[in-house]
Amino acid sequence: MRTPYWLRAITAFLVVCGLYLPFTSSAGPKYEIKFGTLAPEGSNWIKIMRRMDRDLKKATSGQVGFRIYAGGVQGDEPEMIRKMYIGQLQSAGFTGNGLGEILPEIRVLELPFVYNSKDEVDHITEVFYDRFDQRFREQGFVLLGWTEVGYVYFFSKEPIASIDDLQGMKIWTWESDPLARALFDELGLNPVPLPVTEVLTSLQTGMIDAVYCAPYAALGLQWFTRINYITAQPITNATGAVLMTVEKYNEIPEEYRDDLHTIIRDGLLDLTQHTRQDNQDAIEEMQSKGIVISNIDDITPFREASLKVQQTLTGQLYDQELLDAVKAELERYRAEKAETE
Repeated sequence: MRTPYWLRAITAFLVVCGLYLPFTSSAGPKYEIKFGTLAPEGSNWIKIMRRMDRDLKKATSGQVGFRIYAGGVQGDEPEMIRKMYIGQLQSAGFTGNGLGEILPEIRVLELPFVYNSKDEVDHITEVFYDRFDQRFREQGFVLLGWTEVGYVYFFSKEPIASIDDLQGMKIWTWESDPLARALFDELGLNPVPLPVTEVLTSLQTGMIDAVYCAPYAALGLQWFTRINYITAQPITNATGAVLMTVEKYNEIPEEYRDDLHTIIRDGLLDLTQHTRQDNQDAIEEMQSKGIVISNIDDITPFREASLKVQQTLTGQLYDQELLDAVKAELERYRAEKAETE
């Protein structure tokens, strides 16, 4: 049976806003983790998340598990963060935006035009896992695992072959995303801040004529019905993660913590692979419906602008040492890979 349109739209909205983390729970375990998520019941990803909860309970003989608050009943990301600070929630899934509310330097992982492949994304997140986990712990949280929203592209009514093409467009943007704001400023673009719920109508009326998002979101939210082109080159890779409060983590007996980390990290890696396939399938489906892939003739000016953005945000979101460490690791990884090919 085909998934109803309304469910696909809600699911895609959550790709833009956050993570698919629709855990379910049966009888409450002794060490119950109250978990908040924007994701609705019934999404395609629920099988993975149910498996994670089920495997955790099995591995701990039913001692550790989740009580799940799905569909945003615990509020948006800032509200869930507030509830974690006061103990009403102990864990939640976040996008880069939400993670940045707690630890601004995490946004270094989402700098535009940095990654050349998903292998590079996976390598950097793995190499810097312990570092960010430690930094989150200093803020009162434990990093349980990474996942991602995926590559983010420009979608537009007219083809985008250069910065000049973009500068003539009215582009939707999140109201509070410092990365997007810095990039748009550097490129001299004309952003139009809007809630996600108003984007489709604004595309219909001409208030905006371009958006940026993951392909699965553009498909499920039906934004693609009001645009004609998608850029071949992505802007960035949008990350995400699951956090738990240190206070709750310390309540869980040490004998169960390895199982907690292993099951959640492995499950989120599986979730990431599904996300990537869903995004690729979305591009193919949109192409079959007439969307044309628009190639940027020269990516160099975009990369140059991204370098300026990196420096603009240094001292605001992250320090120079962290930026240098990420870039140096990328260079080392690329050189090593080139030698083996």
